Amino acid sequence: MPEQRATLLNEPVVRVALKQAWQDSCPGLSGGHEEGGFTLRDPEGKLSILRWPKGGQNAIVLPLHPNCKIGEKGIVATFHTHPNTGGGFLQEPSETDRRAVKDDLDLKGAGYEGEFVVSQQTVYLVTPTGQVREMGTTTKILSEA
Repeated sequence: MPEQRATLLNEPVVRVALKQAWQDSCPGLSGGHEEGGFTLRDPEGKLSILRWPKGGQNAIVLPLHPNCKIGEKGIVATFHTHPNTGGGFLQEPSETDRRAVKDDLDLKGAGYEGEFVVSQQTVYLVTPTGQVREMGTTTKILSEA
């Protein structure tokens, strides 16, 4: 795994955003909804977060993001939660999640690293090619925020 992919999760702004999205999604056996957002890098290299509108029980819609940018800021990662832990819900990224990243032509910027999916047990990364990697336990990653 390229070092850059591993280090993005070391950025405090990213960890704080993942933790807040997880909390906002009301995780549990029922009643949760997906939350997500963009991790952006400005021309000076500073990272920031732009949250998406609240999603549904097991779906979320990305705002427009032409050319892998929001204004002058490049999209370096996206993220969303899988808060519903009941038996009928996947915790790992679904095939739909994988295709959404792989097939989104506006997420093909040179700096785009993929989409983090936060579940109860694990934080996953869906790479731009649609591959899924386990990045670590949710408890560990979010506790360091």
